[in-house]
Amino acid sequence: MTAFPAALALFAAILHAVWNALVKGAGDRAVMLALISLGHVIPGVLLAMLVPAPTVEAIPFIVASTVIHWGYYVFLNLAYRFGDLSFVYPIARGAAPVLIALGALFWADEHLPVLAWVAIGTISCGIFILAAVRHADRRAIGAALVTSLLIALYSIVDGIGIRLSGSPLGYIAWLFIAEIFVVLYVALSRWPRLRATPSGTLVIGLAGGALSGLAYALVLYAKTLAPLGVISALRETSVIFAALFGILWFKERPIGRRMTAAGVVAFGIILLALS
Repeated sequence: MTAFPAALALFAAILHAVWNALVKGAGDRAVMLALISLGHVIPGVLLAMLVPAPTVEAIPFIVASTVIHWGYYVFLNLAYRFGDLSFVYPIARGAAPVLIALGALFWADEHLPVLAWVAIGTISCGIFILAAVRHADRRAIGAALVTSLLIALYSIVDGIGIRLSGSPLGYIAWLFIAEIFVVLYVALSRWPRLRATPSGTLVIGLAGGALSGLAYALVLYAKTLAPLGVISALRETSVIFAALFGILWFKERPIGRRMTAAGVVAFGIILLALS
């Protein structure tokens, strides 16, 4: 694997941690998630006007990914209702690299070298160190674990779909446009709350959507250049940035556990690069 797709995945990791921090800190997370989805739809429409449409073979993958993303938003909202950013995020993202690599092995016939598997396992262990705390809210753990499964599912679906699309940018554009259904659902079911949202929050939500969309687009594009499991593992280093945001932004503790986990994940990244 060259440095370019790795750099794309790491930059996407930073952007993803930022928009999750915005969701966690929002007064109304359902409305914030709708605004973030709208922040996907707008650039998606513009992009679709400039690039070729995806092939017919890719349409079922776009539909499946849209449904999975809907569930992802629901359980992410629940997880942040019951748990901290630096607690929920590591669990939600921690199991995903292993699940994705296993899914890529069985569904995409994508075989990774032994060292890559060791690296993926190391990164996942480092992530779980952050979440291994006593007296944890089981509701947060349960919702985060379901979120992790949904992350693995949509990552595999999109990783395969974008390769069949014949137009990676077209696939990304129509995937983003399909999120209009999330926006419509929240608008119809929570219209009074949406109307009462301050203008500053609206701007922040749309900006968060733009960051989220860019992050996911970069990951999808990187998956056309390198193995699914490797790119997904690098992408999951966003947990380090999320932990820092939790410490600095939300004053979450303990700091030592997060620094230890950061070292383990960094070692995993080195192994991954060597593989």
